[in-house]
Amino acid sequence: MTRLLVASRNSSKLEELRRILDGAGLEVVGLSDVPPFPEAPETGATFEENALAKARDAVAATGLPTVADDSGIAIDALNGMPGVLSARWAGGTKSDAANLALVLEQVADVPDERLTAAFVCAAALVHPSGVEVVVRGEWPGTLVRKPRGTNGFGYDPIFVPAGETRTSAELTSSEKDAISHRGRALAQLLPHLHALSA
Repeated sequence: MTRLLVASRNSSKLEELRRILDGAGLEVVGLSDVPPFPEAPETGATFEENALAKARDAVAATGLPTVADDSGIAIDALNGMPGVLSARWAGGTKSDAANLALVLEQVADVPDERLTAAFVCAAALVHPSGVEVVVRGEWPGTLVRKPRGTNGFGYDPIFVPAGETRTSAELTSSEKDAISHRGRALAQLLPHLHALSA
């Protein structure tokens, strides 16, 4: 079975990626499963740049085909921010609670009808042969003013997907995987991943 490295240490994200990739005929491993290597900071201006840089670094260090993603939330009333800074929006603590609190504070005066947002995920597959594929998934919706739900991470508790009344954190894992930004991006990568295991 071909080993596929997912360039992440975020256990929630890794679990989500493993669920989505289940059945692809690949042994999915995370950064904790390979020898440590220097990881460059995320300095790209776009999700795509960050995902590709992470995947390239991991392939160079491990020789394994690698999927890396960069994702976040783009809030229209904040001109698309936090965007690539989503995980660090409230500073270096990388605390979901602090990030949520800061975003809610920043949109406190924005009318409900203007609380539109989208989760964005860019996913990059880099193969040791030099083949690179980068895809993007978007999940539109609106924000709510108080967190709801416990099944998720990041901004899930304040994001209501379009066509839903529940927040992303109130959806089941399988419901979220089927429609999320990460699910949409990885669905585009699946044909390339199946080719790895063929």
